[in-house]
Amino acid sequence: MRELVDLLNRYANAYYTEDAPLVTDAEYDALYRQLQELEKAHPEAVLADSPTHRVGGLVLDGFEKYQHNYRLYSLQDAFSKEELEQFDQRVKAVYPDARYVAELKIDGLSVSLTYEAGELVVGATRGDGFVGENITENLKRVKDIPLRLKEAVSVTVRGECYMPRASFQALNAQRQAAGEAEFANPRNAAAGTLRQLDTGVVAKRQLATFLYQLAQPTEDESQTAVLEHLQELGFSVNPDRLVTASMTAIWDFIQQVQTKRDQLPYDIDGVVIKVDNLEQQEEIGYTVKVPRWAIAYKFPAEEKETQLLSVDWQVGRTGVVTPTANLSPVNLAGTRVSRATLHNVDYIQDKDIRIGDTVIVYKAGDIIPAVLRVVMRDRKAQQAMAVPDVCPSCGKVLEHYEDEVALRCINPMCPAQLKERLIHFASRDAMNIVGLGPSVIEKLFAAQLVSDVADLYQLTTTDFLALEGIKEKSAQKLVSAIADSKANSADKLLFGLGIRHVGGKVSQLLLEKFHSLPALMTAPREEMAAIDGLGEVVANSISSYFSRQESKDLLHQLEAVGVNLTYQGIVLAEQAVLAGQTIVLTGKLERLTRKAAKEKLESLGAKVTGSVSQKTSLVVAGADAGSKLAKAQSLGIPVEDEAWLENL
Repeated sequence: MRELVDLLNRYANAYYTEDAPLVTDAEYDALYRQLQELEKAHPEAVLADSPTHRVGGLVLDGFEKYQHNYRLYSLQDAFSKEELEQFDQRVKAVYPDARYVAELKIDGLSVSLTYEAGELVVGATRGDGFVGENITENLKRVKDIPLRLKEAVSVTVRGECYMPRASFQALNAQRQAAGEAEFANPRNAAAGTLRQLDTGVVAKRQLATFLYQLAQPTEDESQTAVLEHLQELGFSVNPDRLVTASMTAIWDFIQQVQTKRDQLPYDIDGVVIKVDNLEQQEEIGYTVKVPRWAIAYKFPAEEKETQLLSVDWQVGRTGVVTPTANLSPVNLAGTRVSRATLHNVDYIQDKDIRIGDTVIVYKAGDIIPAVLRVVMRDRKAQQAMAVPDVCPSCGKVLEHYEDEVALRCINPMCPAQLKERLIHFASRDAMNIVGLGPSVIEKLFAAQLVSDVADLYQLTTTDFLALEGIKEKSAQKLVSAIADSKANSADKLLFGLGIRHVGGKVSQLLLEKFHSLPALMTAPREEMAAIDGLGEVVANSISSYFSRQESKDLLHQLEAVGVNLTYQGIVLAEQAVLAGQTIVLTGKLERLTRKAAKEKLESLGAKVTGSVSQKTSLVVAGADAGSKLAKAQSLGIPVEDEAWLENL
């Protein structure tokens, strides 16, 4: 059985990953049937990496949440040559000799694969970058994902799972024949497939992957070396890439890729440009949301003509009033579009957009439908578009500040803002009140049962039962979910309050520093601004929010009903043993996993990075340490061993 599994996996890798079959389909099938017969006779000896696991047979109950060991960042987008040149200038200002690797941006879903001693143990979705969903059984049905690596290493890798165009066309043909709704595009089909609870469905739909990142610190010195390493381990790696120091060469590469985009057997939506040297990546660093050492050039979006019928002015949770165009329906990038954003008043006036115009629409970032421009040859509308001067929700006068393009309602009790703030407050990344979605909140508002987030904690089962469509069991679950949310860490509450410029990561950084919302409420502005990654804009927004009496009253009301106002994550004291130190782990540790060592070091205040530089305070070297140890010694950086780490 071991011999057959190794042989079949080698043949499968040659077929699916290397595109170089070693045997005929008939020979493969004969060996596969032989393995099946042996496994049927000896079920107790079935191997974890057997290719028979790639066919169906499991119906899952659902997907569990999975905490990523290493965060999955999103990428900064660029839509022009000028933006790429600005990125190049920022990088070259720090590293004049920097080289880049340009890779195709596969239009699929980001996945993370974790192996222990060479065996696949977890496959997960990206989620919010911190927490995804465990979809291991489904990813085992993707034939080019190795169940067992060519080396018995423990590693976490990242990549993109996609549906090849041939698989997509075959799937839609089947759905059409069965009278089922067709998928709009391969990306949607891949997403729907990976959400299936029947693994047999996943196995039949022929998904594929391209891997492009080692998530944890690595001995490899460049992204190019990482890609070669991934290929050596048995992963499918896209061969179409360019390594160069010239942004002009990268722009030429982008133009070449665009011309052959439609001939590729899979969808792409751009080109990703990364600094090739991993040590330089580490030094250039990250913002709160994206790495500073990478950028994603997005191809120009598909454009279509249609008629602008009317405009709705919608009020968001921060009071911004946004114009949305109602359009004659049109097919755009795989979906039916009848509404599109007009951005803001200045945009409407600059483009001279009028109701009744024929307009060009596109999908901004391939996601959000937007009006691009007017087709002047078809203009019939004579009147410029009327811009509201009062809030469409509360009737208060709108403000148009000099330092921003948005119209803004500044009435804190505006019903539309309150409703949107409640939806945000209950959302998964904020207080995560399960079941309390937009439709339920809409009903609560209509019944005048809530006017702000504190009112949620006064709701009873009877209140929910009074709403249309809410039954006893659902009402009890909602009341229970609201009660459970009281115990959340205060950073979730801070994010849920919807303060401008304060996202999830910023909330965490603020509470790590100030420990509680009452302390943050009275914190000096300059102390907030001094937190690494924040600055004046965030500090001013926080100070402005908590200076208002209604904000103070809301916090007191939440505290009175038992909502936790204290941070419950890890808070590192400034006097922590390793506070302020930057440590690099290299070589093989015998008694600790790399992950455990990293977590222990971080719990003592250290920053653990993947490359050695003059900023490195200490290197911990295990067995077979290579270039990082040599570099540390050449720079005179202290080096310790695993025994030192355990003693610490």
